Amino acid sequence: MSIETAVVLLAVIAVGTYFQTVTGFGLGMIVIGVSSGFGLAPISLVAAIISLVTLMNSAVALPGKLHHIDWPAARYVLVGVLPSTLAGVLLLEYLSATAANLLQLLLGLTIIYSGVVFMLRPASLVKRSSNLSFFVSGFFSGLFGGLFGMAGPPVIFHFYRQPFDLATVRNMLLLTFAFTAGTRTIFAGTQGTFTPAVWALIGFTVPLVALATIAGRRYPPPFAQVTMRRIAFGVLILIGSGLVFNTLYR
Repeated sequence: MSIETAVVLLAVIAVGTYFQTVTGFGLGMIVIGVSSGFGLAPISLVAAIISLVTLMNSAVALPGKLHHIDWPAARYVLVGVLPSTLAGVLLLEYLSATAANLLQLLLGLTIIYSGVVFMLRPASLVKRSSNLSFFVSGFFSGLFGGLFGMAGPPVIFHFYRQPFDLATVRNMLLLTFAFTAGTRTIFAGTQGTFTPAVWALIGFTVPLVALATIAGRRYPPPFAQVTMRRIAFGVLILIGSGLVFNTLYR
């Protein structure tokens, strides 16, 4: 990787970190999307870095914010996330390329539909969903994370529909992604993914991620909750569109 490419990748990571700090999601989606679209680095390398960056982002962003979390819902989500993440990684090894592409296409279309519906009607539900629904959203998030390295959409969609304030949504997402990233990091470590080159690049990201996270905590965008929900679902539409485009035209 050239110095210029590394600088661009670090800049994308900084933008993704800030966005994730203020919304609760987006780091992995933004970095992996841009990296794959412009060929900045192999996806396996980027995914390994994102896992550790996500842990660092959560370590800086979550302290002092844990009281915002709906812990019963979070526990059900995490129970679904952890085993299905590993299941998704293992399942990918047995899927044909055609089957994997079809799943990715369906995921992209579902994300677009969800984003359009709730960007037009961003109001949250009147009543909190059942604990089972949180388990289901966590399960599919882990599965998609293992298959595509993109765990966010199911829990983003589900959390932003709840009658939670944005602080609760944001911190519950950060907690979920921290556990998902931790699971993937442990698994990747057993596969020998963290080479000296990976650790060298991670060394440069540590202060950058810390600064971007602090900036997100201290200087969030001055938008109303409805506007932030529209922004969140607008990003989902872009992510879904990128998945569909990559599946049909790669």
